[in-house]
Amino acid sequence: MAGNRSVKKWAGKWALVTGASAGIGVELARQLATAGANLVLTARRTDRLQELASDFSGKYGVKVEVCSTDLTQPNAAEHIFQFTTERGLAIEVLINNAGFGAFGYAHKIPPARSAEMIQVNCTAVVALTHLYTPAMVARHRGDVMIVSSVAAFQAVPFNSVYAATKAFDLIFAEGIAEEVRPFGVNVCALCPGSTNTEFQTVAEQPDRVFRSAETAEKVARVGLEGMAAGKTCVISGGKNWLMVEAERIAPRRFVAKMAAKMMRPENES
Repeated sequence: MAGNRSVKKWAGKWALVTGASAGIGVELARQLATAGANLVLTARRTDRLQELASDFSGKYGVKVEVCSTDLTQPNAAEHIFQFTTERGLAIEVLINNAGFGAFGYAHKIPPARSAEMIQVNCTAVVALTHLYTPAMVARHRGDVMIVSSVAAFQAVPFNSVYAATKAFDLIFAEGIAEEVRPFGVNVCALCPGSTNTEFQTVAEQPDRVFRSAETAEKVARVGLEGMAAGKTCVISGGKNWLMVEAERIAPRRFVAKMAAKMMRPENES
């Protein structure tokens, strides 16, 4: 469990988790609560967040605040920041977890859907990081997690926009990690592979892509332990790590062609 001693460093501190109503976000929040961290939970589903808040506070004796927010909206990050500022909550752990994908031919996905994906997966991540890191730098302590993906390391046909957003997240995280490290602030990119969450249903991805999926509990645990250890990038799962390493030496066109073969919609030739 994430309640091991390395993660106990966040006991009594405030952690903000986006996309906290399901999947990896729920597990990140749960394991932070297990470690004694107080939580600000954000997502669109207010009822679900309130249920989780009651559960976490009752089981783990931590403080939990709920901020219902739709990150597809341009002012969402500022809304969250105002929420925590008005309540005097010093966020020392920022978990940029919210994100979604859309499976299929890029030219068939509605442009508005792709724009929302970029807003949530990239723009909101940058905005929240920009809003919360100055106080961390001033305190000379703090941790930021940006949930990327193993898709960040390659082109992924039929998930092209999603993979591009996750590549952005990875490079952004690795870059700012070096900027803020001298000030005592750690930034970690968590890169899961296929994970058993609602993501598959929302993105409408085929079942074959998730045959060797990891659990959200494991991904969250690996990510939090890696961040607690000061790592800049964490790839969850040995198979995923080997796949990423193999992609580094294979021709990029070859990798993209193999990905297209695996991801191609079944009703298409």
